[in-house]
Amino acid sequence: MELKWKADQEGAVHIRKKGEVVYLTYPALEEQPGFCHGFSTRLGGVSRGIFSSMNLSFTRGDEEQAVLENYRRMADALGFSLEKAVCSDQTHTANVRYVTLEDAGKGIVRKKDYTDVDGLVTDVPGLTLVTSYADCVPLFFVDPVRRAVGLSHSGWRGTVGKIGAVTVRKMQEVFGSDPRDILAAIGPSICQDCYEVSEDVAQEFKQAFARHSKEKQLLYRKEDGKYQLNLWRANELVLLEAGILSEHISFPGLCTCCNPDFLFSHRASHGKRGNLSAFLGIRESIE
Repeated sequence: MELKWKADQEGAVHIRKKGEVVYLTYPALEEQPGFCHGFSTRLGGVSRGIFSSMNLSFTRGDEEQAVLENYRRMADALGFSLEKAVCSDQTHTANVRYVTLEDAGKGIVRKKDYTDVDGLVTDVPGLTLVTSYADCVPLFFVDPVRRAVGLSHSGWRGTVGKIGAVTVRKMQEVFGSDPRDILAAIGPSICQDCYEVSEDVAQEFKQAFARHSKEKQLLYRKEDGKYQLNLWRANELVLLEAGILSEHISFPGLCTCCNPDFLFSHRASHGKRGNLSAFLGIRESIE
């Protein structure tokens, strides 16, 4: 399969394969011992039809057993325990939850007892954080000094709410993290060329990013009155303002909408699709 990479970013992520499962990783995060991370693709699962084949959503109409088998395959490929995975409960908020062993398995093998959670953080060895996507922006955070991690879902509402900065603050408050130590990655998601938004969305971004109003790379108006929004750049600005160093931010390289056979895209499929997932955890021992 020939992928469409964004200019100058081919190879920004590694394409990995274990058995039939194809997933993505970031070189900068792979270099850190004792952590587990990855981002799923559409390939290597058992789901059929519009969910083909690695659908990781229980709520879009796919067969529950197929989704569970897909999770089992991802757990095997990345080397984590489903019984210790913790899922978000995404509703496009900027809410971030600290999770512990009491939350192990929630969202996959146990029911969640929380709602409106778009970000998760933990410092518990063995836990793996899980968030879901189909165009929105995954944000990975690894603090190798405090051995803590964060994973957040940032759609346009979450980006306006600057959930990336909220996640960094949560890691500072709970773990004592120094933003300068945190390694961050902006995950595969919709690119600016594919992301057209209306005037009302554009106005919210203009207010939230007023300091960057002259930056055409962030948001530009087309002749028809619509706008093209750069969620990648917007989240980069959020991370920089939160204190993360520019050299510690990895970029996606791949657009979900440009590669709909490889990655689920809500826009490309007109809503007929499954979900991708991001995974990030702390291994029980440093390898």
